[in-house]
Amino acid sequence: MFQFKQFSIQQDKTAMKVGTDGVLLGSWAPTNNVTFSVLDIGTGTGLIALMLAQRCNAQQIDALEIDEEAYEQCVDNFENSPWADRLFCFHAGLDEFMEEPEDEYDLIVSNPPFYSEDFKTTDEKRDLARFEDALPFEDLIEAADLLLSENGIFAVIIPFKEEQRFIALAFQFELYPTKITRVRGTSKSEIKRSLLAFSRIEKSNYPLDELVIEITRHNYTPEYIELTKDFYLKM
Repeated sequence: MFQFKQFSIQQDKTAMKVGTDGVLLGSWAPTNNVTFSVLDIGTGTGLIALMLAQRCNAQQIDALEIDEEAYEQCVDNFENSPWADRLFCFHAGLDEFMEEPEDEYDLIVSNPPFYSEDFKTTDEKRDLARFEDALPFEDLIEAADLLLSENGIFAVIIPFKEEQRFIALAFQFELYPTKITRVRGTSKSEIKRSLLAFSRIEKSNYPLDELVIEITRHNYTPEYIELTKDFYLKM
């Protein structure tokens, strides 16, 4: 179990455990536009949806998970949280979910599978959670375009090396960057992740910055502490 300040995550049944990527997106995703609803695509344990339930007053926070055991664990985590009445997990793939869309969402988030290299491990569930062919970027962006409200925000965390390709794909669906944060482990390490937020409004100027996580091992930067202090017990 992973204990946060206001909720806990059971993760013994799921391939992908609580990690920095999920915490980053859950802390960073813009919520000032959220008036009613949120969707977390590929929710896993439900971590990001739970973080957003803590951060905003959305009446409806939906999550989508294709893996049966991860879905069951997510449901348990939702039910054991302070926001159980606002959280709901669908056991379905994205294509199935899109067949009869009933709602539009003010905020859509995803920590999508991110290994597009041609190698797999012997752990099929972990591969499903981590490889992009399980949820191609094109499918994810198409879903965001279909399900996003007029003034909604679509936010993801992806490998930095995929940033330009992802932005170019989003442009094809008339989704435009509204905020970008690039993430380094330390000030001397390479940029590893990109936090991207998109809207339907094209802007010539938008915030673009960097976030460094650690000064030294387990010695976190003031910026990372500020971003995550509402969640981590020791921040």
